[in-house]
Amino acid sequence: MRLSSQPPSFGLITCSLVLILPLFGSCHPAQLSGNPSLVFMEQLSHSSVRFNWRNVTCYVCKAVFTIVDVALLSDANEERVAQAVGEACIRLHLADEQVCRDIIELFRDDFIRALQESFLWPTEACAILVGPSCGKFDVYAPWNITLPNVPKPPVKPPSPPKPGSPQSRVLFLTDVHWDREYDVGSAADCKEPLCCRNNSGSPNLSRRKAGHWGTYGNCDLPLWTVENLLENAAKAGPWDWVYWTGDIPAHNVWSQTREQQLSELTVISRLIHKHLGPNVMVYPAVGNHESTPVNSFPPPYIHGNRSSSWLYDQMAEEWAPWLPDQALKTLRYGGFYTVQIQPGLRLVSLNMNFCARENFWLMVNSTDPGDQLQWLIHILQASEDKGEKVHIIGHIPPGLCLSSWSWNYYHIVNRYESTITGQFFGHTHLDEFQMFYDEETMTHPLGVVFIAPSVTTFVGLNPGYRVYYVDGNYQGSSRLVLDHETYIMNLTEANHSPWAPHSPQKDPKWTLLYRATEAYGLSTLFPSDFNRLIGTFINDDPVFQKFWYLRYKGHVSKPCKEVCKTGILCYLRSGRYDDLKQCDYLNGFKGSLARAATKTLC
Repeated sequence: MRLSSQPPSFGLITCSLVLILPLFGSCHPAQLSGNPSLVFMEQLSHSSVRFNWRNVTCYVCKAVFTIVDVALLSDANEERVAQAVGEACIRLHLADEQVCRDIIELFRDDFIRALQESFLWPTEACAILVGPSCGKFDVYAPWNITLPNVPKPPVKPPSPPKPGSPQSRVLFLTDVHWDREYDVGSAADCKEPLCCRNNSGSPNLSRRKAGHWGTYGNCDLPLWTVENLLENAAKAGPWDWVYWTGDIPAHNVWSQTREQQLSELTVISRLIHKHLGPNVMVYPAVGNHESTPVNSFPPPYIHGNRSSSWLYDQMAEEWAPWLPDQALKTLRYGGFYTVQIQPGLRLVSLNMNFCARENFWLMVNSTDPGDQLQWLIHILQASEDKGEKVHIIGHIPPGLCLSSWSWNYYHIVNRYESTITGQFFGHTHLDEFQMFYDEETMTHPLGVVFIAPSVTTFVGLNPGYRVYYVDGNYQGSSRLVLDHETYIMNLTEANHSPWAPHSPQKDPKWTLLYRATEAYGLSTLFPSDFNRLIGTFINDDPVFQKFWYLRYKGHVSKPCKEVCKTGILCYLRSGRYDDLKQCDYLNGFKGSLARAATKTLC
């Protein structure tokens, strides 16, 4: 067979779309109902192509992918691969035709190069497509980090600080998603994945229009809303410090360039510095949208033009006013760093793209990319030896990571239970949390991952930000989170002035949506408090429905009952991906909850 004269097989199209498809998925874990979100193979079987890999024999599948592997050895086939995947995207109605062509053109070089280096054998590809009876998919095979041979110190249960003890007030920003092409009055309902833009068309009776300050729907934020937030946050200070966990650019992932990404990184970084002032330390983390192609974060052993140095170097330059030289060094190396915030309190900022299943570079090798977790252990052991407490920030919550990465991180948190006193993440755009329990009995709550709501409105949300109250800077401080507040801009009010309903307010208010201890009747926000809160959710449905309303920043129309509620309770208890899968199957979801929770592209 002369491969160079053959059209690309449908197997090649499918292989490529396995990782491209999440670009058109939902932004946050899907709500479970009687008909949970369908995953890739289900979408294929219901598409106009009328194709289902489950009907293909194992022998035929492996034969097809043997041809695919040979084809990918030739650079001459890259153009055909790109054309074929683009056509499949269009025929499967994954997006508008131009979006499909743009996204394939943007992704093709990096994606195909990673696929060529991934050693994806026919047996592994067919295990995904036909089922486990046809092979084993072990590209993301289990692996283990190495803990020091030092016994875990005895754990002393935390107690609330004495009345009047100092507290640290921490501003938390995540998922800004500034859209430089936001266009007031454009269509808020459009055929592209992102609307309210200058190419979204005009509104009509069936299509809403984009509001001045933002819009409920598949829309990101204009720059003036981001700046208004920062102006109001500055007035709401003073802040002891700021955590900022990434995702600066908009969701137009099919048409982004490195120059645009770097420009937006620069603009937002400097706006934060301008409005919060030179004396407020800001500690950033890398989001999955900072790169282009989106989610593309090669491990540090990838050098040259395909490496992430173009991004990390600019981050180091823009964040130099906030970070010391040693932190900038590891930031340039792998997008992670550590810094002492105050005597007795250390911060670790993780690059969670090294745990993300959407990062196709991990097909090459997913074993502790950049040795980041082993580095984390080194930092934690040194902090334990010195009696330091440690906060960890990152973008993607660890419970949504690849299984082995998530398992190892959970193991680390268990070992350093007395050292890690705060975990702060974003990415889902929602206001939620996930629990960590002891590994032996899974009954002792030892950690909470705080997942803060987004600045952006995407999808159908009010703009918002979070404030944490942390046990303060004094001898013997636990450095645990004592309380938190969520502030929002109510778009219904902001876009319609009471004096001129068709005009926006000139100076909209950022109002307190809720304070956690008051909303849920808690004294502190220790892990034990959140564990009891989950029990309250189970037995007191009005409290759970309040959580459901606050989870969406005060903008949700339908209550969450029965299957939906069970799925959310699973999610809250599952700080480790394996636990999410186990809870998933025990409650009869047959894997749909875990798949929905990990189909994230925020």
